[in-house]
Amino acid sequence: MYNKKLTAALAVAILGSGSAAAIAADKPGADWITLEQAVEKAKAAGYTELHGIEADDDGWEGEGMKQDGKKYEFSIDGKTGEVTRDKQE
Repeated sequence: MYNKKLTAALAVAILGSGSAAAIAADKPGADWITLEQAVEKAKAAGYTELHGIEADDDGWEGEGMKQDGKKYEFSIDGKTGEVTRDKQE
């Protein structure tokens, strides 16, 4: 079994954020998209840095920076992978 925190940190590194910290707090549901897929969904939504991503209730939640240099919060549905919240802080 792989370490979720290490996997999250590696996933954030893929986005090019050397100073970002990512954690997986709660356990994702058995039928959820993987952490790696959630990171890819965030990347597709325009995130260039992730400052955190974790499993919470019914999906993945996190925050990060987009290409415009502004900080945003996001939620990704754990089952469908749909970005359900994408709000500037």
